[in-house]
Amino acid sequence: MKGQRLFPGMILIGFGIYFYLQQSNIEIFREFYTWPTLLIIVGTAFLAQGYKGRDYESILPGTILTGFGLHFHITNLVAIWPDHMGVFILIISLGFLLRYQKTGNGLFQGVLFLILAIILLFYDMVLKWLGFLQGGVNVIRDFWPLIIVLIGVYLLLIKKK
Repeated sequence: MKGQRLFPGMILIGFGIYFYLQQSNIEIFREFYTWPTLLIIVGTAFLAQGYKGRDYESILPGTILTGFGLHFHITNLVAIWPDHMGVFILIISLGFLLRYQKTGNGLFQGVLFLILAIILLFYDMVLKWLGFLQGGVNVIRDFWPLIIVLIGVYLLLIKKK
């Protein structure tokens, strides 16, 4: 019974504090009166439900929402933080891997997203590193999205357990 009240309780406490601080117009919290803060509040409630309430399926959405909210805040505060779609895929990968830690499910998806995030984040560096394979790299660079689609079709239609 306590686990069922954990998520809505955390949401109400988080939103209540958020709206109170916004209404009080406290200067030091001014940069947190934004929608990414609401993502962090909801994500934290999911994470509390996942870990404290032992509802481990809530870890994935909690990590994604908290991570996205933190990303949008950090992007505005830290100039060297990458504002790239690879960061979003990395956060999703982290969510799958954290859920896998508790449930034993999602390792393949977590590793797949992690590899994709690394490729996207370091794409230019990987191309320079593989420069000695100039012709092959150009083919891969031009057709890698199609390769990903084909792997997805293979996993959906052809691979049977």
